[in-house]
Amino acid sequence: MTLVDALNDALPQTQCKRCDFADCRGYAEAIAAGAAGINQCPPGGAAGIERLAALTGRNASALDPAHGREGPRQLAVIDEAWCIGCTLCLQVCPVDCIVGAPKAMHTVIEALCTGCELCIPVCPVDCIALTPVTGEHTGWQAWSAEQAAESRRRYELHRARLQREAAAEAERFELAAAASGAALPIAAAAEPSITQAADRTPAETTDAAAADLVAARHRRSVIDAALARAREARPRR
Repeated sequence: MTLVDALNDALPQTQCKRCDFADCRGYAEAIAAGAAGINQCPPGGAAGIERLAALTGRNASALDPAHGREGPRQLAVIDEAWCIGCTLCLQVCPVDCIVGAPKAMHTVIEALCTGCELCIPVCPVDCIALTPVTGEHTGWQAWSAEQAAESRRRYELHRARLQREAAAEAERFELAAAASGAALPIAAAAEPSITQAADRTPAETTDAAAADLVAARHRRSVIDAALARAREARPRR
């Protein structure tokens, strides 16, 4: 086992990015390279710092407050009355623990939520809140090795799914661009819709791309309208 693998195993796998790296493995790689301190993981807390210190031979130090504070594990809870079904939280959840559909209410699978907080800033109607679920237990006292392993497994599946979708999307737009003889609008390629290009003629592929662009603009207008209604109806704080 490499040092990076050992360091990654010692992290809680919440994939919260509070360490300032893209994921837990990215943080482990930075520690191994000497590019990051061992005190940048709030979910791991003091116990996590001790684990990293033992692996690196560095002295344990207090958690760097610039990255957050150690605390109880938290669970994301969606206020169903205010959810507009924009799907933005689904896109950023690193372990795919939020389920729902466009324009439909979303919900969190409690047993799978890592409390990463990544869904909070993307919610346009501020309908997601965090609630502590482990009492006074913090750090690794609030998170088990089994939960960490499951979170890493789900994160790897999440990344693999995104890579498949991105590859399929890129292939579809390349086919459409080749068929039309011109590059497609950037707005079309930026939309997350995934449509299989197999078994289509070039003309059908081009038509599908154009239809997806129209659909994407319609989705954007629906979300904008829902946001306007939600802001108007929600009481002032």
